[in-house]
Amino acid sequence: MNSIKVFSGKLNGTVSVPPSKSAAHRAIICASFAKGKSVIAPVELSNDIKATIGCMQALGADIMLEGKTLTVDGTNLFQTKSAFLDCGESGSTLRFLIPAAAVGGVEAEFVGHGKLPERPIGIYLDCLPQKGVVCETEGGLPLKTAGKLKSGIYQIPGNVSSQFITGLLLSLPLLDGDSEIILTSPAESVGYIHMTTDIMQSFGVQIEESENGWKVRGGQHYQARNFTVEGDWSQAAFFMTAAALGGSITIDNLDTGSHQGDKACTEIYSRFGAEVTTDENGAITVTHNTLHGIDIDATNIPDAVPALAVTAALAEGTTHITGAARLRIKECDRLAAMRDGLSRLGANIRETDDGFIITGVDKLHGGTVEGYNDHRIVMSLAVASVGCDGEIVISDRESINKSYPTFFEDFKKLGGKTNVILG
Repeated sequence: MNSIKVFSGKLNGTVSVPPSKSAAHRAIICASFAKGKSVIAPVELSNDIKATIGCMQALGADIMLEGKTLTVDGTNLFQTKSAFLDCGESGSTLRFLIPAAAVGGVEAEFVGHGKLPERPIGIYLDCLPQKGVVCETEGGLPLKTAGKLKSGIYQIPGNVSSQFITGLLLSLPLLDGDSEIILTSPAESVGYIHMTTDIMQSFGVQIEESENGWKVRGGQHYQARNFTVEGDWSQAAFFMTAAALGGSITIDNLDTGSHQGDKACTEIYSRFGAEVTTDENGAITVTHNTLHGIDIDATNIPDAVPALAVTAALAEGTTHITGAARLRIKECDRLAAMRDGLSRLGANIRETDDGFIITGVDKLHGGTVEGYNDHRIVMSLAVASVGCDGEIVISDRESINKSYPTFFEDFKKLGGKTNVILG
């Protein structure tokens, strides 16, 4: 992959972040479950979204893209007897669609790339065979499934990934009988589960939250509808960091009523000391101010941790980030990757089992760092340039295509300077 050289300098101006990848995944699946045409917009064709579209098409959905608008018709869903489902590097695609293929009784083969074949799917390997699904795997991908999913009680842990819960919630209403998801440990990233049930409700399917999980009435039908995809708070965190370190940036397409966990960033950057304001139209503006260290429980905001670590590296005093152990099983070990990258730039950062202890410095220096083929590592280290004396060279530039293909275009619109280095 190519590297990118990012020059030191402040960022200022207004930016629209991509539509929420999390919301788009869910809306595409809900629309594919519905008979009739749904219109979903705006949609950014990141690699992860391409993976979900491709898999739903392989299962029989008719999906057409025009500009940033998807038209989805699920009339012919599950009419195929077998399907090859390439999930790319998308954990959401994989974990959302394993139960979906089984609901349709489709004999499916799931494959993935990058680190995805190594990421955990054991929760499904434990519970799905008890409900009529044969799973053939050596522990990861490729995974072959066959048989039709049965309704009933699903006991699963909540502290591995909320994606398993979402996968079951999306599919269980399509079964004839009622089901219940019972958590054996507390759920993490609960905001994303609420996003799931909200989007399901907008497509006509109801979920009842219970004391230890969710009750799912069977025999429900998704209804085709038009759906607007909100802006992505996890992508906004990169520009919030850039603004907090120096400059002022307005993000004009976020939903302040969102269930995205990373919406908590507005409160976190305020606690760091940055000036955070919201205008009458909901636009969020973050402006540089003196920053100081804080304590952050990242249990429900793991995606924001790399950007928050960059902020902490330049905040006076010490920041403790905890609750982020799941970052070790993402596209890379994000805790190790951010500790490595920020250390190379002169940060005082110590990695713990589930986060960081970071003591701020006045300035970072430039240097050459690894992107670890991870979109969030590359974008986080890019905005660290605001607090650097020299330029940063980051490997694996193209990894941003996983979630935010136009990141460096937006970076430059805000005054950033970069130069691609051909690998």
